[in-house]
Parts: sequence; C-alpha cells; structure tokens
Amino acid sequence: MAAYSRSPLLLLLFSSVFLCGFGSVLGLKAASGPAEPPNPPVLRPADPPAKDAPAAAAAGASQPRRATGWKLSEEEACREDLTRLCPKHTWTNNLAVLECLQDRREESEIAPDCNHLLWNYKLNLTTDPKFESVATEVCKSTIAEIKECNEEERGRGYLVSCLVDHRGNISEYQCNQYITKMTSIIFSDFRLICGFMDKCKDDINTLHCGSINVGHKDVHSQGEVIACLEKALVREAEQQDGVRPIKEECQKAILRVAELSSDDFHLDRHLYFSCRDDRERFCQNTQAGEGKVYKCLFNHKFEEAMSEKCRDALTTRQKLISQDYRVSYSLAKACKLDLRKQRCSLDTNLPRAREARLSYLLLCLEAAVHRGRPVSGECQGEMLDYRRMLMEDFSLSPEIVLHCRTEIEAHCSGLHRKGRTLHCLMRIGRGDRSTAVDSVCQSALQTLIQSADPGADYRIDRALNEACESVIQTACKHIRNGDPMILSCLMEHLYTEKMVEDCEHRLLELQYFISRDWKLDPILFKKCQGDAARLCHTHGWNETSELMPPGAVFSCLYRHAYRTEEQGRRVKPDEQLSRDCKVEVQRILHQRALDVKLDPELQRRCMTDLGKWCSEKTDAGQELECLQDHLEDLVSACRDVVGNLTELESEDIQIDALLIRACEPVIQAHCHDVADNQIDTGDLMECLVQNKHQKEMNDKCAVGVTHFQLIQMKDFRFSYKFKMACKEDVLRLCPNIKKKVDVVICLSTTVRNDTLQDAREQRVSLKCRKQLRVEELEMSEDIRLEPELYDPCKSDISRLCPNVAFGNAQMIECLKEQKKQLSQRCHQRIFRLQEVEMSDPELDYQLMRVCKQMIKRFCTDADARNVLQCLKQNKNSELMDPKCKQMITKRQITQNTDYRLNPVLRKACRADIPKFCQSVLNKASEDSELEGQVIACLKLKYADQRLSPDCEDQIRVILQESALDYRLDPQLQMHCSDEISRLCAEEAAAQEQTGQVEECLKVNLLKIKQEGCKKEVLNMLKESKADIFVDPVLHTACALDLKHHCAAITPGRGRQMSCLMEALQDKRVRLQPECKKRLQDRIDMWSYAAKVAPAEGFSDLAVQVMTSPSKNYILFMIALSVCVLFLVGLLCGRITKRVTRELKDR
Repeated sequence: MAAYSRSPLLLLLFSSVFLCGFGSVLGLKAASGPAEPPNPPVLRPADPPAKDAPAAAAAGASQPRRATGWKLSEEEACREDLTRLCPKHTWTNNLAVLECLQDRREESEIAPDCNHLLWNYKLNLTTDPKFESVATEVCKSTIAEIKECNEEERGRGYLVSCLVDHRGNISEYQCNQYITKMTSIIFSDFRLICGFMDKCKDDINTLHCGSINVGHKDVHSQGEVIACLEKALVREAEQQDGVRPIKEECQKAILRVAELSSDDFHLDRHLYFSCRDDRERFCQNTQAGEGKVYKCLFNHKFEEAMSEKCRDALTTRQKLISQDYRVSYSLAKACKLDLRKQRCSLDTNLPRAREARLSYLLLCLEAAVHRGRPVSGECQGEMLDYRRMLMEDFSLSPEIVLHCRTEIEAHCSGLHRKGRTLHCLMRIGRGDRSTAVDSVCQSALQTLIQSADPGADYRIDRALNEACESVIQTACKHIRNGDPMILSCLMEHLYTEKMVEDCEHRLLELQYFISRDWKLDPILFKKCQGDAARLCHTHGWNETSELMPPGAVFSCLYRHAYRTEEQGRRVKPDEQLSRDCKVEVQRILHQRALDVKLDPELQRRCMTDLGKWCSEKTDAGQELECLQDHLEDLVSACRDVVGNLTELESEDIQIDALLIRACEPVIQAHCHDVADNQIDTGDLMECLVQNKHQKEMNDKCAVGVTHFQLIQMKDFRFSYKFKMACKEDVLRLCPNIKKKVDVVICLSTTVRNDTLQDAREQRVSLKCRKQLRVEELEMSEDIRLEPELYDPCKSDISRLCPNVAFGNAQMIECLKEQKKQLSQRCHQRIFRLQEVEMSDPELDYQLMRVCKQMIKRFCTDADARNVLQCLKQNKNSELMDPKCKQMITKRQITQNTDYRLNPVLRKACRADIPKFCQSVLNKASEDSELEGQVIACLKLKYADQRLSPDCEDQIRVILQESALDYRLDPQLQMHCSDEISRLCAEEAAAQEQTGQVEECLKVNLLKIKQEGCKKEVLNMLKESKADIFVDPVLHTACALDLKHHCAAITPGRGRQMSCLMEALQDKRVRLQPECKKRLQDRIDMWSYAAKVAPAEGFSDLAVQVMTSPSKNYILFMIALSVCVLFLVGLLCGRITKRVTRELKDR
C-alpha cells in the first residue's frame, strides 16, 4: 500500500486531498498566510486569506482582519447569505458554516463575492502544511493501527491521502469526524482534487462539461462537471466507436473519484443535490455512511414517486459500479477478503483492468459458490443485490445497450423499468426467425444472464418474481424462499391450472437462456460438475471451451445418461453418470419437452422446418409433435435431432412431461409400479398402450399415446423395447429396412415361414419373437398404426365410416362390416388382414377385447391360435356372454365367405378342394372372397359322401352351424335375401337364430320365385338327408327317438336318417308325434325336390336311391330287372335265324 500511495498515479486520484499548486492552474496565487488549523476536538476557524488574494475575495472580506480567530460569519460578503441560509448556532464554526452553504438547495443563490470567499478559504485550508500535523495529532492511535499509513513519509501529503483511503477502517471517533469533514470540503469542488484538473482538463473542455475558471460558475455547478464526465464515461462504453473517447488517465481519475465517494452519498455532489428530496422521502431513517443511502435509493429507483432527475443520477452511479465494483462501498467491503481468497483480483498493479468489472467479480464469486467453496454470507448478500440490479435495469450492462439498441428501439421502447426491457429482449430472442435478435445481442443477453445468475435465486429476476408470486405461493409454498428448486417447481406446473399467463411467459423467456448454458441451472451444475469434467472435459463455472461450448455439455451428459450395454460395447463404470446427475438430466429433459425452444440444438437445426411445417402449431407440445409428424419431410440435420429425441422418449416417456401429466389418472390406477421405477425402459408407455381404453383414460392422454404410437411406426428405433430385443435380428434378417411396420412385417413373415416349414430352429430370436408379438397386438388396435392398410382405405374411411373413432379397432371393424362397398385396394387389404387374424386370433383386437372374460372362462388351456375355435365350440353355452357370442357369430360369417379364412377347414380339406372344386378356384382372384362357393361345393360333395374323413368332419360342423343361423351360409344369404324379407321377415328379425329362417324357407319352398334361392333351399334339403344334424329342427324333434331307436347307429353318411325312415315305415315302432310329423314333412319335401331337381348324373341318382326311404325296395326292383333281362337274353337267343352246319364248318 505504501508503494501504491507513493506512486505518481495517486496524484491523479481522488484520495489526494491537497491542491498541489492548483492555484497556479487557476490563475490564482496562494495566500501567503497559512490557514489556522482547527484545534480538536472543537474545530477552530483558520486564518484569513492574505492581502494578495484575488481582488474579489479581498473586497468581499472585512478589513482589517484579525490574525487569529477569524470567522466566516464576520465577513461582509457572506453575512447576508449566512443569516438567510444557516442556523445561528453554526456561525461560530467555520466548517459548519462552510457545510451549510455548500449543502444549500440549488435554487438558493449566494452572492458571487461570498462564493469566491468560500473558495479561497477552502483553497488555503487544503494547502496548509499544518493540515497533516493536525491529522497526526487527531488520528494518532488510528495511524498506529493502520500499518500502511504509519509507514507513509511525512510532509508530502501522503499520510492524509492514506487516511482518506482507509477511512472506512477508522474507529476513532474524532479522527473519523475530522477526515470526513475534510473530505466533504474537498468533494465540493472538482478543482480542489489534486491532479484531477491536470488529467481531465482537456476532456472537460472537449465534452463541454463546464468552466475551469473561478467565478464563471457557482460552486454548485462544479459537481455537475464530475457528473458530466461520469455520464460521458458510461456513454462511451455503450458506443461502438467512441466519438469523443475520454483519455485513459482521466477515466481512472473519474472512477477513483466515484470510488472514494462511495461510502457517503454527500460526497457525490450531483447525486446529493439531485436526490436530496428523494432521500427524505424514501430513506429518511437511513444513516449516511458505508453506502447505505446509495443502496436505499437503488432499491426505490423504480418507485413512481422517485424523481426522474434522481433516477438518472442513480442510474449513472450504477453504470459506474458495473464498470468498477469498487464504486460500490458495501460490495467492495463485504467481498474484499473473498475476492482475495478466490483469487479474483490477480493483477493489483492494474486497478482498472477487467478484474474490476462487476460482471467479472460476480462470475468469479458465483463460480466459487457453485463449486461449494466458502464465500461469506455478507458478500453473497451484496452479490444478490447487484445481480438483481443488473436484471432490473438493462442500461447497466453496456453490452446490452451497445449491441441490442436496434431491438430495443424497434420492440422494447418504454419498458425500461423493473426488468421489462430485458424480458422483452429475451422474448424476442426466443422468437422465430422473423423477430429474432442479432447474434451479438443474443450473446450479450446470454452473458448478462450468466452474470446475474437468476437460476440460483428467482428473486433476482424482479419481473419473474412479480409475475409468478401467486403461483409460488400456491404451487411451490413447500420450498424455501429463494431456493433454486423454485424455478424447477414452476416448470413442473407450466401449462397447468395453477399457472398464470404472465408467469408462464416470463418463465419461458428466462428458461430459454438458462437452457443454453448448463451451468445456469445450479442444481444440475452441483450434481453433475464432476461427471461433466470427467466425461465432457469441461472447465470452471465461468470458463468456456471452444471444443465443448456450454450448450454442448448437456448433450454430452444425456448421451452418457442413456448409454446401455445393448447399444454397443459394455459401458465402463467410469463412463457412466452418477445416479444424482442422471436424475437431474432427466429433470431437464422433462422440462425441455414442454417447449422446443428450450432445446437449443433442436431449435437451431429445425428453425426452417418449424416455420415451414409448424407455423400454426403454437400450443404447448404441438411443435415437437408437428416435427415428428413431418419426420420424412424434414431436412437431414433436423430429422436427426428429432429422431434422437423421439428415440430417447421411447426409452423414457416421462421426458414428455405434458403426456405424463395428461395420463396421471391412468398411471396412478394401472401403471404406478412401472412409473415409480428410477429407470424407465419403455415399460410405462407399454402399460399406457395396454390400458388405453380404461375408464381412467381421458382424451388428452389417449390422443398423446396414440400419437406416440403413430410416430413409432416411422422408425423401429422409436420403440425402445422392440429395438433392444430385435436389433440384431433386424440387422441380420431385415437389413436396410427402417420403418417399424416394414420391420414387423419382415420379422413376422420370417417367423411364419419358419413355423409353417417346421424349421428345426427359428431364425428370429425368442426375445425378439416375444416383443414382436407385443408390437403386432398394439398395431391391431388402430388402423393408423398399419400404414399399408390405412393408406389404401383413407377414402373409404371418410366415405363409409366418417363418425367412427380410430381406437379400439372400431375403424377396422367398420370397414369389415362395409366390406362389399369398399374400393378394390382397400378390400384386398382388409381380406389379407382377416386372413392373418383368422390364423392368429390374438391379432383380432375386437374379438380379444369383447371376449376377454369368456376366453379366461372357456379357453385358458387353448393354444393362442385356437382361441376362436375354442370360442365357437362354447358359443351356445348358457354361460357365454351375449356380446361375445355376437362377435363369434360375426367371425363365423366372415370365415364362411371364403375357405381361406378358415385355417382349420383349409388344412383338413387341402386335398379335397383342388380335387372337387378346381373350377371354382380357377375363377377366383387372390385377394377377394369366393362368397362361400368352395364351401358350397364341399357341402355338395359331403352330401355325396365323397369327402375325406377330416374334411367331412369340418364340413359337418359348418353345416350344423349354418343350419342354426342362415347368416353363416353366404350363398343362401346372397340368393335368398329378397325371399327371406318377403316370406320369413319375422324369423329373420329374431335375436336368437335357431334355424327358424331355414325352416321357413323349406316350408315355403313352393312359394319361392327366384330360381337361385330355390336351388339353395333344395341343396339344404339334400344336405339334411345326408346327416340329421344338419337339420336342427328335425334333430330337436326326433332327439328322443334317435336315442331309443338309433342309438347304436354311427352318425354320418345319412345312417341315422335312414334309421328314422325305417322306424317311420315300421308300424311296430311308435315315434314321437312331433318327430313323426317332421319326418313326414321332410319326405314330402324330398319328393318335391326330386321332381323339381331330378338327378343330374348317375352319382346324384345313386345318392337319391341310397338316401330314399324305399331304398331296399328300389334296389330289389333294380336287381330283379337285371336278372329278368339276363334270363330273357339267355332264353331268347336261340329263337333267332338258324345257321347251317356247312356255313359253320367253312
């Protein structure tokens, strides 16, 4: 300190309180008689100026003056002003009079002669060599305590300079009072500051800051000179190229003056006079000293009652503080030791270097706090005040004023109070390209946010604090006030009922910039700083690296957070994130999912695509969904980042905070177990899909889950569990296939082929086959999840099923029911879908949903592929659910339209179909139904008893089923629909079909007009002759008789029917009346059928004979006829013409 005090530089600074020959500069001659030093503790008046003082001063002084005991109050020049302006008790003390006249109100003029007298008095007082000796006597103990001052050389003015510099450490009352009084005298006029005039003379004249001549201006105006220089200094920092740059030595002098006036606002004469009334209004009870009045006024700067003049003076003072923190007495004092401890002021030889900037001090100390190093509470409190100050008034940051001037003038003018301008710039900064701020302005904003660090304490951001106060009181009241978790809590309640619009905007504006530098989230930094240094090679809190910029650190962290063994080589423990860090990374990802602008990389790469495809998608979460919907249309850079984010969501769907929030009821009811897991591997989304149709599911959740399912179709990597289970299989069996639906088809085809060919070993791994089944089941729920089906059927959907919902397979069911009206392409796809579903009923979503309980009741032991067969067998059980029964009937109707939709029949009749029905197959197309023609063909062959046993069994089942429900016979329904409506409308309308429609058609056979229908009814009659089970009405009527008279007869091939016919003809057998009546009716019908439809060939004739009640008689007559013909031929052959022997012997 001694060396520093002795340096010539000190002569430029405000700490030197001597004029140093200043009189010659002013054109004045120093008084020959020294001023009389005051005697402590009561300060005595000094000797009067000498006779060779300036004429004006001499004229103003009363003559003759006493050599000692001279008083200002006795001088004629000041007597009137003194009487008018100063209390009487001050008249006996020259210093009190001086202070009174100096601090008078600006509008109170004093006579020019008095003004000059005061000037000469202060001039003589400050140049008197006895001044130091008085200081030595008054401050004796203080000088001994302050080592730097005790070592100063005496007689050169350095001692008083040192005492002024250390006046904050002076505890001795008299010394403190003395130094304070002397300082206030010198501060009253810039010309009294030793060296200041020499260094700033040119700048004062150049900037027109005032006059340097005594008498030209009132002493009050001399405070304006320093104020003018200060304003020019801060204005220079806010300009790109200073038009009139202030010389460096004058800049240092200005800042030193500001620094030494930092403890008592009286010493800043311009601010004192500007804010005197405001001080009384706002800070009346605040004691002067230690910068307390300054701080009080700063806190009320934006009050409505604050005068504009005072506000401008305070702003200038704050701008000086932003250039040199030492201009703030309280901050410099509170943080002095911490700055030294944290090595924040490395270059003490350059006091105005960058280390003096407020932003540097804040960044350095904030880095220490974030790293857990000790920083005193007093210093942290001061830092908090000044960080809040930076956020409140953008003009305190010269970089903002310089680089954001255009944006402020265009969009944010008139919003300078309470941080509104800054938030306005932040709002523009996070906007689209059309309103985006310049990159240099953006960088300045980012730097300011880092300096203020509002992420550590939301109260720093006054605009945010005021906007979100009500939300914090309701949603975040459990968190300690000022805790960094408040911001996280607010983000968790974004877009909820508790959030208010103004808070939402302010929060997103701030989070936009916090998200671009991972260090600005204090919780993330605290938990992850070790991981970031180890894995991402980061530096200190306030240091950046070109190789790893702040925005790239978080990307590095989340890549390591979601690395697994399956994604390549085994991950070493030292390459994994700590558990605490991973939790924080997940928290940030959840927050970023709320708004694409919170993801810097996503916004940067997708700015063009957002404008092109998603300009109208402005609601929460819509922009990301829009990008996912247009994934194929995005530019490659955007597509990559959206794809990576979607892949990440598939692993941890909780990242999508909006979806999780919407699905909270379902998660609590059905998925709370998987939701509570620390690590989600796709289980939660799978659970939501499985419970998509539960009563707790709301529209928002259902739409969100379905949307994610649709996005997953675009790339198999978007289904985490599927990707992890099948990645190797895809690379081996389905290379170069990316779309999930194509991958599923490829793998499913491979599995099906291996199964059909009875391969020794399945090519698709077991774990992949299990997950493949899950994916197939999920896809069956919504037609949109199967693009190959959805795309050809879009027009049919809008035409035939406009009001049907997509979920729950309702749309697919609608298309199935309207199958005959579908376009050709859609019809083909639906047919293929039904073919797959019939061979694998688990993929029939509607069947499995409607019959879920019945499957548990009847088919728990059945193979998955035989579920429909099991349900059909139990269809008529009394325990069968009516809705399930109705669904089974629908599937039976579908199966009977084409043998290919009945895998059991197809397998049993694989040899019979080409043998007997090739002509039908030749006419058929590959992807359209045969409308039951093949089954009708097989029915006829069944009646002819020509089918193989397996095929015969299956056809018998079909005949029995269709005999009970006419709808199961597509040929009958197609040819007889009009006749049924005309003749059997009542029977057809019955809810329960038990063969009444078929019986109605048989009874009304003679009334049927359409030949096609008549033929079908005749075929029914023909089929019933082959097996009584095919005729349910007859079978029911004759059940007891079959049991009594034909129990030993094996069913099939018409044997039991023949038994009943014989019993009918046998007069010894008494049949049940109903059975007898029904049998007689059948005989009549068969007789009519024989007349109407005679045998078309020998085979038909043989069948008619064999099934005739008079079969034995007919066969006897045929045999008798053959014998008679043989005998006639044998006996009558000789009756022909005789031949002579000669002719025979030739």
